[in-house]
Amino acid sequence: MTVDVLPPGPRLPIAAQSAAWTLRPWEFMDYCAARLGDMFTLRLIGQEPWVMVSHPDVVKEVFTGPPEVLHAGEGNRILLPVVGANSVLLLDDEAHREQRRLLMPPFRGSHLAAYADTMAAVAKDEIAKWPRGEPVRLHPLLQLLTLEIILRAVFGLSEGARLDALRAELVRTITGVIAKIGQLTLVFGPQRVREPVIGRYLRRIDRLLYAEMAERRRTGHLDERGDVLSMLLQARHGDGRPLADVEIRDELITVLVAGHETTASALAWAVERLVRDPGYQARLTDEIRAGGHEFVDATVKETLRLRPVLSLVARQLKAPIELGGVPLPAGVTVVPSIYLMHRRPDIYEDPTRFRPERFLEQRAGTYTWIPFGGGVRRCLGAAFAEYEMRVVLSELFTSCTPRPTSERSEPSRRRAITQVPGRGATVVLG
Repeated sequence: MTVDVLPPGPRLPIAAQSAAWTLRPWEFMDYCAARLGDMFTLRLIGQEPWVMVSHPDVVKEVFTGPPEVLHAGEGNRILLPVVGANSVLLLDDEAHREQRRLLMPPFRGSHLAAYADTMAAVAKDEIAKWPRGEPVRLHPLLQLLTLEIILRAVFGLSEGARLDALRAELVRTITGVIAKIGQLTLVFGPQRVREPVIGRYLRRIDRLLYAEMAERRRTGHLDERGDVLSMLLQARHGDGRPLADVEIRDELITVLVAGHETTASALAWAVERLVRDPGYQARLTDEIRAGGHEFVDATVKETLRLRPVLSLVARQLKAPIELGGVPLPAGVTVVPSIYLMHRRPDIYEDPTRFRPERFLEQRAGTYTWIPFGGGVRRCLGAAFAEYEMRVVLSELFTSCTPRPTSERSEPSRRRAITQVPGRGATVVLG
């Protein structure tokens, strides 16, 4: 691959770029964009060159470009040890189209609405357990809450030994993988290191999932259930074949990975922002009690703009392509920056300010508001996540009054591939 034709990048050694990206990704992107503009090249340990883009026209080119050239699945290979080879996140071309078709029904219209009662019941029960009158880190509590929603709405588990066992193993895995592998290894470590370590945590989860699949098939009545697992057990490939158990397992883990940590972190950021503005908090609470949701939805959108949990999406080039008038060779990874796009002053007035009403005044642009990516690879669970955030925020701010423990905003901290509040969204619940 010819790399001397790539857009300029920071004049830092690869090790320094990797360290900056790992430790302070938002600040590093700001640094590069301020000096290099809307398109620049990063060189990171163990990676082909990244060409990061943040102009709306170029992002549109990426999202609408030929998927056979712009491979998102290969851009997500870091997730292979967790989600498995059959995950929709890792597939490209026809395999991706087929798997996406099979996964879409549970996240559409009537199915989505059917999850509302489950979301609300879980939120009410979990929030009632949270301590009052003392400082509490909400992020880990929100992780447990969103995990419970996934176990009930996606996995379709009700009270019982298997639910308890799966919950315990998932908590153990989610905390253990990050704590024991370490951030640098998880993000940049060789596949041969990550796979066996992560695999040890996932084996018990896999056994529980396969046991649940077998039980569902034995008991039948799958068409009477609305959870994602039951729908996947009934799904058929285009040639009539049912999904193999390993395909179902990989997609269930995909939904868990994509919908648990990310939503919990987004909720934590929303609370972190709201508690520092009593006016916004009061407006949100008044609307919820009046039965509305427009300002709540705007708050969700503004949180995902200002504090995107994922900083980027990636596409690996399988053939040369021109983007933004710049020819790029096969082999590089094109990286639309969610973070930089959301902070463009030509798109968002006063872009570093938390201002939910901007999404009452303007629509979220297809190529300028991109927390869920875009094009044929836009996150399948986007509507599910936004709805879940609305439900949880509504329950939280009507059942108690969160107060900040400090007037200082919480810094961003990397947690694996996500960005979370640095002090865990610490508040006092009144």
